[in-house]
Amino acid sequence: MKPVTALRDFQFRSEYLLLRTVVALVRAFPLETATALSARAWRLLAPLINPKRHRRALDNLAIAFPDKTPAERHAIAMAHWENLGRVMAETMQIDRIVREPDRLVILNQTVFNRYRDKMGAAVGVTLHMGNWELAIWPLAYAGANPAAVYRSVNNPYVDQYLRDQRQNLYPGGLFGRGRVEGDHGETQKTARLIMDYVRRGGRLGLVCDLYDRTGIEVPFFGKDAKTQAIAAMIARRVGARIWMARCKRIGTSSRFEIDIEELKVPRTGDQSADIRWIMTAMQARFEEWVREAPEQWMWSNRRWS
Repeated sequence: MKPVTALRDFQFRSEYLLLRTVVALVRAFPLETATALSARAWRLLAPLINPKRHRRALDNLAIAFPDKTPAERHAIAMAHWENLGRVMAETMQIDRIVREPDRLVILNQTVFNRYRDKMGAAVGVTLHMGNWELAIWPLAYAGANPAAVYRSVNNPYVDQYLRDQRQNLYPGGLFGRGRVEGDHGETQKTARLIMDYVRRGGRLGLVCDLYDRTGIEVPFFGKDAKTQAIAAMIARRVGARIWMARCKRIGTSSRFEIDIEELKVPRTGDQSADIRWIMTAMQARFEEWVREAPEQWMWSNRRWS
């Protein structure tokens, strides 16, 4: 790692102080009040502050829903900004949500109870819907000690704070994308780390619904999209189960329904074909979930090239 200069360290500490100030302000309000205020602010300001991402949301909606009118697609885009506003406020109060179990309901409880004590090595996959971070909660609740891959922050103070705030959701730790240090051994490529982690019986959470320039093209809403293959590759290679989860917001509150279902992993003599089958089936299920609640998916992220 490059040495941090005094000026750079001052910048990092200033950013951290600003973050903690914002967090304190958000946490001063009741959870539902904070999320409602944030939703209104994002609906009003996000399209103005980031018109490029707003345009991308509308373009993505045109691909996914060509039969809807521009007005209908615009309404979904605005509702998606509201959902992201709620997620932003909830991110600063994840600990409060987890401490109130009545805010989180597992829909298929029978399936969950059947496997919770005999889960074995597993890869949990989700999509950017509702509050996607909470999709891992059933594994944490079951004592499965899940870890996850996340986009690490360059500021070390902010990065450590974000890690600390998520200990209850990811007791197994967090792997930063790219080169990482810390929770799981010496600095190595993340892909090798997470492969070894699952091979040893770990449970790993991944968000798998975004564009990946090095990914494999599979259909999504009728159009091929380059998609991250790591979840399918790990499960196929190390013999792990794949559990799919969707965290769907109930109305406009900070209450959620979590769907959990197993995606069977084929293990034929053709590993490449098996991986493509897994990815295609996964994205098809994601598409079904998005169609059910399009206003809760992150349309402003890149999905198609």
